[in-house]
Amino acid sequence: MVDRRRFLTTAGWVAAAGWFPSRLLAHDMRSMRAPSVGQVGNDLCMHAMGDVTRLPGLLDPAKLAPFVDALPVPPVLRAEQGKTLHVRMAETTQKLHRDLPPTTLWTYGGTYPGPTIEARRGQPIDVVWENALPKKHFLPVDHAICGAEADKPDVRAIVHLHGAKVPRKDDGYPEDWYVPGTSRRHHYPNAQDAATLWYHDHAMGINRLNMYAGLMGLYLLRDEHEASLGLPSGEQELPLVLADRLLREDGRLYYPDSGDAKAPWVPEVFGNLTLVNGAILPRADVQARRYRLRVLNAANGRFYHLRFRDGRPFHVIGSDQGLLATPVRMTSIFLAPGERSDIVVDFADVRGGAVELMNDALPLMRFAVGNGVARDDSALPDKLRDLPRMTEASAATARELTLDEYSDCVATPMLMLLNGKRWHDPVTETVKLGSTEAWSLVNLTEDTHPIHLHLVRFQILDRRPFDVDAYVANKTLRYVGPAEEPPPHERGWKDVVQAHPGMVTRIVATFDGYAGRYAWHCHLAEHEANEMMRPFEVV
Repeated sequence: MVDRRRFLTTAGWVAAAGWFPSRLLAHDMRSMRAPSVGQVGNDLCMHAMGDVTRLPGLLDPAKLAPFVDALPVPPVLRAEQGKTLHVRMAETTQKLHRDLPPTTLWTYGGTYPGPTIEARRGQPIDVVWENALPKKHFLPVDHAICGAEADKPDVRAIVHLHGAKVPRKDDGYPEDWYVPGTSRRHHYPNAQDAATLWYHDHAMGINRLNMYAGLMGLYLLRDEHEASLGLPSGEQELPLVLADRLLREDGRLYYPDSGDAKAPWVPEVFGNLTLVNGAILPRADVQARRYRLRVLNAANGRFYHLRFRDGRPFHVIGSDQGLLATPVRMTSIFLAPGERSDIVVDFADVRGGAVELMNDALPLMRFAVGNGVARDDSALPDKLRDLPRMTEASAATARELTLDEYSDCVATPMLMLLNGKRWHDPVTETVKLGSTEAWSLVNLTEDTHPIHLHLVRFQILDRRPFDVDAYVANKTLRYVGPAEEPPPHERGWKDVVQAHPGMVTRIVATFDGYAGRYAWHCHLAEHEANEMMRPFEVV
């Protein structure tokens, strides 16, 4: 344990210096040693699990022809003021690759990802979410974890519009689930800046399975200011929803389990292939001009390290909660589950060629660039918007909150908690409506946790390495390095923050909008499902 703590302290220090080991951030099985049969994890703590690396009948994506399928673009639902949108959740089938049989999925609106909902700032809309799912789940429900007990219906759903400032009753609170054969009307005020939001299932204890089955889609909120910038639009604005999966050779989804039928939950799930808008290694036929890519990491647990194979630069113009102050030139970017990145890339110099989008060394898709000369009237302004930075002095209240891990590597599964509390423990974060608070996320674990707060947007103040041993021993923060400001692409408004191991990550948020009980949680879906989620109360 002492060696582990020293490792975390060192990890925190190098992360503060700007170097991130792939073991800590990418959550990529290729960067770990191969697990022993019947185990999954790493050399610090192994957890019982069926060996999926040699599972008979599991699809080898290397055997599939790449770039033979056109990139699917989800259908668009444009909200009209005064009219209600109706979206149906149901079991459907969809081909994920030319050479595979159709895969059974659970979808919104009959497609995976679900239809992209487009709305405008200041124009509220209502959406009726109809639950027409089967009554029996086709993925392994664990009745031993909180909210999925045996007395609960096998199939439940509730839609959370991630990143939206909405009343409590419309937020998709995990315990507000409803069963097949019923529906729920949600009201979305759209009283916030233009941003790339997304909707997904949030039912207590099973949203990890519902999301893996396909229940997710984009929600693009637009406004007049963004439209005035002249950014690439129309056919030159492409959504890219990334999510890894495991498939059987017959095309069926495979979700790994622990091998214990009474407790099938596993701490993390990583697929050996990535779906881009619901397709394996698709091809986007594009023109030799600028494109705007709305990228969402919708994976259960995988972090994506995105770059173009030829090393071409791109500009990040926005993050979770909308535009940055200025474009940020980059050649690669890490995205945690739940995070979004708004990217502009120029293909003008690749006429007749191709550019591949990569996750580290693995291709995700190809952009096939046409031979013709394309007229490009789009712009990439030097300034995108005014975006004042919040400071520590902005906060009237400061909180210190731990990210915790509890393990018995012999008898019981791993448990992750926030501030040492379970979901049903009394609320400890009570916030005054309209107040501004600074939250220090003290990560005592070996993982990077993407922490998401419902209702609010926030800014990242800094990250600072600390002595984990000292904190565990006496709850004293002893810093072992200087505080590091977030990199430029993280200096906008966020709703998910990567809390690195051995680091204190500080964020500042103003809790405006609505009173009520909301959730904050890790966006690694398997962690969230096993109680790495807590309520907070706005009063």
